[in-house]
Amino acid sequence: MVYFPHTTKRFICQILWRPFGFSRRLVKLGSHSITESKSLIPLAWTSLTQTLSEAPGILLLGQRKIFSTMPEIETHERDSELFSPPSDVRGMTKLDRTAFKKTVSIPVLKVRKEVVSKLMRSLKRAALQRPGVKRVIEDPEDKESRLIMLDPYKMFTHDSFEEAELSVLEQLNVSPQISEYNLELTYENFKSEEILRAVLPEGQDVTSGFSRVGHIAHLNLRDHQLPFKHLIGQVMIDKNPGITSAVNKINNIDNTYRNFQMEVLSGEQNMMTKVRENNYTYEFDFSKVYWNPRLSTEHSRITELLKPGDVLFDVFAGVGPFAIPVAKKNCTVFANDLNPESHKWLLHNCKLNKVDQNVKVFNLDGKDFLQGPIKEELMQLLSLSKERKPSVHIVMNLPAKAIEFLSAFKSLLDEQPCSSELLPIVHCYSFSKDANPTEDVRQRAGAVLGISLEACSSVHLVRNVAPNKEMLCITFQIPAAVLYKNQTRNPENCEDPPLKRQRTAEAFSDEKTQIASNT
Repeated sequence: MVYFPHTTKRFICQILWRPFGFSRRLVKLGSHSITESKSLIPLAWTSLTQTLSEAPGILLLGQRKIFSTMPEIETHERDSELFSPPSDVRGMTKLDRTAFKKTVSIPVLKVRKEVVSKLMRSLKRAALQRPGVKRVIEDPEDKESRLIMLDPYKMFTHDSFEEAELSVLEQLNVSPQISEYNLELTYENFKSEEILRAVLPEGQDVTSGFSRVGHIAHLNLRDHQLPFKHLIGQVMIDKNPGITSAVNKINNIDNTYRNFQMEVLSGEQNMMTKVRENNYTYEFDFSKVYWNPRLSTEHSRITELLKPGDVLFDVFAGVGPFAIPVAKKNCTVFANDLNPESHKWLLHNCKLNKVDQNVKVFNLDGKDFLQGPIKEELMQLLSLSKERKPSVHIVMNLPAKAIEFLSAFKSLLDEQPCSSELLPIVHCYSFSKDANPTEDVRQRAGAVLGISLEACSSVHLVRNVAPNKEMLCITFQIPAAVLYKNQTRNPENCEDPPLKRQRTAEAFSDEKTQIASNT
């Protein structure tokens, strides 16, 4: 038994309270008489010595030999290490789940089984909060009793209970005496981040996140993580229900077909998958088409801009995440993709979501689609009377190259220009590494069109792709001077006067850049 003399307790309180104004909870910790559990002393003492060592001008109490009876403690040890995997798993490249066994001492409160439910409502602060670990277990020595696991960083003795908690314990006739329980932790009790942090070299970034594509976990590992790639893949499968395959991208996205080579790190080789996004179902072979679950919000944002009866031209449609939701709103959709696999699955997904009657599907190069089917449809749409003309939106989601395709709009139509407010609205995506990505995208798009987009475009920040690399969407209405032949083009102004007065709220919320990060 270790006892803190009264004078010592008073000394600790004075050190903690007067010079630094620590909370009363810390003062209370410093005045404990720890009698119930000797092995809980190191944890309490470590916390105290760490606090004092970090305060300027204070020597560790152990250095002044005030507590000569205290055991030696590694003061650099962090509290989180209690629930960290064993240190000897460091450097493991082939997963050995049995190596993660570890026994820790946890404070417990013994109670009668019939009062457990009532008591737990009052012990939320004090009870152990650890995913995968039961907070209430059967007392191995008394079948009529239960042991409530307590937070080892808060609960050291009966004095650790707050007054309200002690009151409830008294009402239920439960002794506040704290005991010890040796809890065995296994691989199943550790989170993926904890496992990888213990395995990878100290100080290295830990991969615990991934893109989920149906049953597939899509990782993008860095060079220092590659020696551990198969272990990382298996941990992702183990710790994420429903994931049966983990893959790593091994090259950049191909700008022609927008797919990439991948390596299966662990699990099944099957890349045929099914995903649900915004209440729609998509099926495809993930190894042969492009799919990014991080664009779900962007797909929804564009869909909300269209009203029933409107027309959408989707130049780089993929497997249909823009086309299908828009078609479901009873809009007419013309969807195109150059990748034969994307074209195949786009047709499949239109039928799967029962919108195939509203979607016309093409397998063309983007420029050919713009100068062919889009040109033909625009000539018909823009020749209709004003009362019958729908809003026309053109989505160009190929961030690496879409701005280059804007040149296809120059002098696309021969007829006389229609009313400005009926001209097509373009949503063009791009990447930018510029310090001012908004202006960078505006300037590059305007340069291709031969006009300034400064006053008549909105730029939406879609997501951060990588450090110093953003994905953005620039939205603007194509000026008649660009779209029609033999029109006088003013490089300083991309709008006709009527459009300035009638810009739709769906296309632009205001004349300033609209930025909303979706990650």
